[in-house]
Formats: sequence, C-alpha cells, structure tokens
Amino acid sequence: MITVTTIAALCVVAFAAGFIDSMVGGGGLIQLPTMLLLLKGVPVPTIFGTGKASSLMGTAAALRRYAGQVPMQWRSVGTAAVVAGGFAFLGARVISLFPPELLRPMVLGLLVVIALYTFWRKDLGSIHAPRLTPRREVWVAIIMGAIIGFYDGFFGPGTGSFLLFMFVGLFGYDFLTASASAKLVNVATNLAGLAYFAYTGQVLWIVALPMAASNILGSTLGANYALKKGTGFVRILFLVVVSGIIIKLAWETFR
Repeated sequence: MITVTTIAALCVVAFAAGFIDSMVGGGGLIQLPTMLLLLKGVPVPTIFGTGKASSLMGTAAALRRYAGQVPMQWRSVGTAAVVAGGFAFLGARVISLFPPELLRPMVLGLLVVIALYTFWRKDLGSIHAPRLTPRREVWVAIIMGAIIGFYDGFFGPGTGSFLLFMFVGLFGYDFLTASASAKLVNVATNLAGLAYFAYTGQVLWIVALPMAASNILGSTLGANYALKKGTGFVRILFLVVVSGIIIKLAWETFR
C-alpha cells in the first residue's frame, strides 16, 4: 500500500531532481533510485513509467522557461527532438531483448572521457559560437537524435548530460544554450517513453501526478537559477553531476 508519507517523500525527491535536471540533466540519478527504494512491490516497468510522467512535466516546464530567454536553433534542435522521440519509443520496445547491464561499462567509459575532456578544456562551452552550417546542423541533429533517443528509451542514465555535452562539443553552443536545447530533445524522448508505458498500463498516476507537480516547481526554479548564474555555473554543475553518474555506474558495474 502506498501511503501519503511515501508520496510526500517522493515529491520532495522529484522537486530536487527537477531542480538539477533543468540545468544539466541527471535528475534520474536522484529520482529513480528513490522510487525503487520506496515503491516496494511495484513492478519495475511501472516505476519507470511513473518516473517518465514526472520527468516529462518538469522538463517541459524548464523548456518553457528557457525558450523565452535563450536563443535556440529551432530547425536543427526540433529535428533532433522529433528523431529522438521516435527512436526512444523504439528503444523502449526492444529493452526486453537485450540486458541493459551490458551497456553499463560502455556508458561508464564514455562519461569518464566526457568529464576529463570538459575538465581539460577550460573554455569549452564558455562562448556561444556555432561551428556548423544550418544544413550540416540538421544532419548532425538527425544522427544525434537517433542515437540519444534510442539510448534514452532503452537505458537512460545520463541522457540529459550526454545531450548537453553534444550540443556543446559538436554544435559549439555555450552551456546555457546547450542546456535549453537539450530540454527540447529530452521532452520528446520522455514523451515517447511515457506514451509506451501509458499505452501498456504501466504508469501509477496516483504517484505520478503529485510528483509531476513537484518536478515542475523544481525545474522552473532550477531554470531561473541557471539563467541568473550563467554559463560558468552550469559548466561546474555539469561536471559535478557527471561525476555523480560515473560513481553510481561504477558502483553498479564493479560491486
């Protein structure tokens, strides 16, 4: 039985996850383990679906806040979002055919490389200087959307951080613009994942709706804080969150 106390605790966690995720991704690192801990007896796919509902609302709220303040390349970023949404649905469908545990070492290695590269390149993401032509941006966006979308639907940890790094490293965006752009793609992947879980009846709405409200509040405040503090702050927070994901995946891989 799910108590009011349990829902209240999950709302607090959803608020914190939304606050962090709105800036640099990684909210799932906080939200999902807590849900698995507190929702004992609830099937894991249902926990995933419930978490997707919460994350979608918070990410959409952050996107709305960024959209009015940060310039975005809607053509390329929108293309990435559409492609990512489709491949996220595909990833959710094939998750049962391949053990996600096999992905952990590969994802762990990629995150370590990303963290080291960001530490080394002190100026990375400090200046907004798009390096691709509009046409090439669209093609890169399609490829990126397919890869990240499938990954998010299939496995998920660190999706927001991967998106943020790709918009900075491949497109030449500053961290703030990259964060805003990542939110649009993340909305699409969350929406696709939620559509699959809702269609198969794997969303616990009595938990998802109050968590979504808390996530919206946290995401809105987080986006406001990022806009106030600027690119330098987002870069530092990005490194902290990526380091946290690395520690978590390393523990799960080698324990």
